[in-house]
Amino acid sequence: MNIYDKAYEFARILKECNEVVEYRESLKKIKENEANKKMLDDFRKIQFEAYSEQIEKGELSDSIKEKLENMGSVVTLNPDIGKFLQAEANFGVMWEDVMKILTKAMGIEAEIDTRE
Repeated sequence: MNIYDKAYEFARILKECNEVVEYRESLKKIKENEANKKMLDDFRKIQFEAYSEQIEKGELSDSIKEKLENMGSVVTLNPDIGKFLQAEANFGVMWEDVMKILTKAMGIEAEIDTRE
């Protein structure tokens, strides 16, 4: 068995799986509409700002919470962006599952307890 052949086979399968196809197509649709692209970019900036603040301070300020909620409400009303965000989330879950399978097979899975 050649590992590179299997990697190429996996790449072909991945390219055609529903999660990747939907993610790629919804991203293409966003990129074709400048207003949607800007709206998504603005939403990502606010998400990053919130993430940075959460890491730095341990919690979100009311100002960031309000920005995130307001922009989130606007973004989810846009069907193309809503579809993209859902496709992105679905792809993320699938990719995380694949990585868990691979790292477990290699015997290097993380032993971090994420339960609180």
